[in-house]
Amino acid sequence: MDAILLQILNGLDKGSAYALIALGLTLIFGTLGVVNFAHGALFMIGAFCSVTLQRILTLSVETIDETKKDFLGNPLKVKTPYVEQWFGPEMGQTIIDWSVPLAIFFAIPVMLVVGFVMERGLIRHFYKRPHADQILVTFGLAIVLQEIVKYFYGANPIPTPAPQAFVGSFDFAPLLGLDTALAYPYWRLVYFGFSTLIILAVFAFLRFTTFGMVVRAGMADRETVGLLGIDIDRRFTIMFGIAAAVAGLAGVMYAPINSPNYHMGMDFLVLSFVVVVVGGMGSLPGAVLAGFLLGILESLASMNEIKSIIYGIDQIIIYVVAIVILLVRPRGLMGRRGVMEE
Repeated sequence: MDAILLQILNGLDKGSAYALIALGLTLIFGTLGVVNFAHGALFMIGAFCSVTLQRILTLSVETIDETKKDFLGNPLKVKTPYVEQWFGPEMGQTIIDWSVPLAIFFAIPVMLVVGFVMERGLIRHFYKRPHADQILVTFGLAIVLQEIVKYFYGANPIPTPAPQAFVGSFDFAPLLGLDTALAYPYWRLVYFGFSTLIILAVFAFLRFTTFGMVVRAGMADRETVGLLGIDIDRRFTIMFGIAAAVAGLAGVMYAPINSPNYHMGMDFLVLSFVVVVVGGMGSLPGAVLAGFLLGILESLASMNEIKSIIYGIDQIIIYVVAIVILLVRPRGLMGRRGVMEE
């Protein structure tokens, strides 16, 4: 029982990443009708925003420390981060320690700009092209972005630690009345809470703001909204930037869980597309629901008891579920009638 609960918790944080990436994918498909295979690269860029800010904050200057001597009695040269010089040693170390949460404010403008440039520079030319063309060009863009990151940051994963305040685990045993310990890392709980907050913020934005209501109307009937004199194309471009920012934020906060590497976007991309299809193409609630469900299923399938019965089931469980759902309900769990049912 304890192992099952632990895997469910693991599935929630993994599902959070799937749900955030799938939410962005669905926003883009629902507004622009584009199948964006470069969306996983946006997740990767977000993760490397954490790495970049950490490197910026740890930029150092050499100073002479009179209190430290070498074996000849000469003062030693020490490297002191600029933030420690500007804000003092204690505050400077605190800022460096909290580099990952602070990277949120760094990543938002970066991801918005990247999203706008992608949409205006490339994606807009493929709106009316077949989905196969869209997949090819965005997949090629993803490879280009991946290789650029590899060139500047190298091929090896880069550890990006969480703040010291969130190092350690929370024991759910007393809370659930269990006899044995059920420890779960604090940062994974933070990631789940952060993902939930972002998802709720996106839904609230679309539901309760005038901008969001116009976007939802445009998703349902683009031509009619355009006839009302509303520049729906401009709003959809902004939504592309927001979708890029959502994927980037997912990557920023995931950096301490999975050390950023240049191919992490591809690792999540395929699974996230499966999530979108299972949830229903164009369905935002479906993308979120499918993300969490498939994340939990994948974690449960990774249990040794399950793998001993069906070897390798953890590697294929998501695809098996997708095949079954598409055979029974081609439009997905919450997709609109007629979508993918021709």
